[in-house]
Amino acid sequence: MKSVDAQLQDCLDLAVPLERYEAELPDALNCIVAEDVLSMIDLPAANIAAQDGYAVRGVDTVGASGGSPVRLRVLGELYADSAESSSVFEGTAMKIASGAWLPTGADCVVPLESTDQDTVEVTVYQSVRAGDYVRAKGEDLQLGEVALSQGTRIAARHMALLASAGRALVPVHPAPRVVVMSIGNELLAPGRAASAGKVYDANSHALSAAVKSAGGVAYRVGAVSDDKNILRESLEDQLLRADVIVTTGGLSYGGGDTLKEVLSPLGSVRFDNVAMNPGRQLGAGTLENGTVIFCLPGDPVAALVNFEIFVRPALRKMAGYASLGNRSITAAAAETFFSTEKERDYVRVHVSGNTAKGYRFKPTKGGQSPLLAGFAEGNGLAVIPEDVIKVSAGDPIECIILNG
Repeated sequence: MKSVDAQLQDCLDLAVPLERYEAELPDALNCIVAEDVLSMIDLPAANIAAQDGYAVRGVDTVGASGGSPVRLRVLGELYADSAESSSVFEGTAMKIASGAWLPTGADCVVPLESTDQDTVEVTVYQSVRAGDYVRAKGEDLQLGEVALSQGTRIAARHMALLASAGRALVPVHPAPRVVVMSIGNELLAPGRAASAGKVYDANSHALSAAVKSAGGVAYRVGAVSDDKNILRESLEDQLLRADVIVTTGGLSYGGGDTLKEVLSPLGSVRFDNVAMNPGRQLGAGTLENGTVIFCLPGDPVAALVNFEIFVRPALRKMAGYASLGNRSITAAAAETFFSTEKERDYVRVHVSGNTAKGYRFKPTKGGQSPLLAGFAEGNGLAVIPEDVIKVSAGDPIECIILNG
């Protein structure tokens, strides 16, 4: 039986990072930066007013207060879009809007509320010094400075920085395109009337959501028949749009399961029994056009556990992430329970606590049985090593924290 670590390494070996490309800024959201992105300008491009007020020379306001104000002649008004050059000199001021370039000679701004707001001769009630209420040229970014580092996942705040730095194109790794396909004649779309011999297709919905949370683009095919010809055609139809195909079902030893037979002429896919619980059987390989395929069990809990342990890290590697898996912490068991000998158990648990006081975990409904309700109420997987049969209350155990 294959170890979990060996299976994970095989899956990661299949996951070659997708070729970088120059994405237009609106399309770069949620992508991973492929190389350091440099600013094309100083940001801000000049000394600008940090708030509405009057641009002045600090020396002209020395000693100004409510009881001893200073009066300065107003030379004009500047707005954020003002393009003409302007200047102030001794005893003068320029009314200025937030974001406008400071006129030559000015080195600070008196806030509007610290004046009488006159447009001819302004009365100043506050002393200011050079640099007060001013954003200095290049304070945010300087020309040629790294705006975003390689490996950053681009979020809304990064979009703002990139746009402000003048970048219309961004070097990124594209998000992997993942086709999710459930296999089985017994599968029924949610919303249809239940009937004997049918179960609702949970996997295609769950795994599509998991793909999105891992940074991929999900294409949910839904339920596909066990019929060999239909299954082969369905797989071949997806090759043009898929970097990865994730299937569930079709892995049992029953005569009705045809996935291995259908895949045999389409590429190189290896099926292994992995020393883990749940999700013991797994297929992984590549199809003839280079598309990576992962074949997961049909049981929803097993499929989702397999996804977290093997598929999520592979997708994140393809997308250019530096960190491949979910965050894990060490937590103390809240109760005693037993584990499967010679297998790595992934027990569905609820983790609570904090860094200061420590973390605890408790198995969810059904214990180690593959119950969806128990999985849904939890927020983690307790990783029980192969050589541990009994976990006692208080034992420290690694727990993988699940997204969402």
